[in-house]
Formats: sequence, structure tokens, C-alpha cells
Amino acid sequence: MQPHFGNAVERAGAPITSALGAMVLVHGRNAGPANILDLFTRLGRPQLAAIAPAASGGTWYPQSFLAPREQNEPGITSGLFVIETLVSELIAGGMPPEKIILLGFSQGGCLTAEFALRHPRHYGGVMVLSGGLIGPPGTRWDNISADYEGTPVFLGCSDVDAHIPKERVLESEAVFAKHGASVTRRLYPNMGHLVNEDEIAFVQHVIDAAIA
Repeated sequence: MQPHFGNAVERAGAPITSALGAMVLVHGRNAGPANILDLFTRLGRPQLAAIAPAASGGTWYPQSFLAPREQNEPGITSGLFVIETLVSELIAGGMPPEKIILLGFSQGGCLTAEFALRHPRHYGGVMVLSGGLIGPPGTRWDNISADYEGTPVFLGCSDVDAHIPKERVLESEAVFAKHGASVTRRLYPNMGHLVNEDEIAFVQHVIDAAIA
């Protein structure tokens, strides 16, 4: 089953044919492409092509990202397939992976991290906002074979997020760093489940480096 494949994909920014880079932006639970494209507007980088897929019913998977995997299928696998399709289309169209930035918030951040884990390349950036790698407590990622070749990975989250335990953010940091990513992790004291201006500034920095 592919509950998310074939849903409308919304676009913003520059046409892919003339864009200096591309962003695949993945929205959170009970949201949609328009919400994450609002974040793209805040970034102020219209020279990028922005691509935002849609989850069926506004939700990529039904349970917490910490639930047993089978409780969140086929949503997780379908969401990952949608991202893979979009990234593959960009690369096939001539966009180098090192100019593709992956960004997700909340559920979308978890999917973004999981996709990057399963599809290692030298991306322009992997921006995980209020998210982390998917799996129940005790999950180990020892069998991963990957080399991110210095890909900038950003993990930004509240230190008391109701949905994303800081322990999982730290675990995700360790996994990406072990496999050659250049990881920046920031835990913001008592922040809500949101995107702050420091995160915006960091993503802008990563974009500018990717398209320089």
C-alpha cells in the first residue's frame, strides 16, 4: 500500500530548471504543504526550488515515532517512498545531491531523518526540526553502512518537547556523526514545539553554503 503516493505536491520558489538548488520540505502532523511552505517563505531564499509533498489526511503515520514500527505502517514506508521519488526526480533532472537540502518539521522531521539514514549521500543539508530517527526506545542503528561525506545535518529541538525526547535527538546526533556527517545539534531550553529564529538562521547558512 502507498497511502501517500500520488498526492498533490506543492511547489514554490524558482523553477527547477533555473534554480540554484532545491529543497524538499516535509510537513508535520495535522498539517500540509502550505504550512511547511510558509517556513520556506521565512527562509527568504527564493532562488531555490521548493517541493512539498502531502500526507493523506495530513498525517504521515498514526502513532508516535517511538511506537513499534508495525503500528505506523504503511505510513512510514509510503512517506519515505514519496521523498525518495522526489529526490530521485531532482537528481535525474540534473540537480546535484550536494545542492539538495532536505528539511522536515515534527513528523516531517522524523521522516527526513529516517530518509537520510536510509539513503546516504552528500546532500546540501539535512535539516531536522523537532524530530529524530524513528524507532521505539532501545532501537540501535549498529547495522547502518553509510558515508555522508561531510553533509551538514542539523538537529534542533526543545529540551522538553512533548513529542520528541531529547534523548532521541542525542541518539540521532551520534548516528549521523558516526557516519561522516557534520552535525550541529541544538537543544533550546523550554522551547515549545515550533521553529525559532536561531534555527531559521542556521538553515539559511546551510542553504547559502550549498548554493555558493
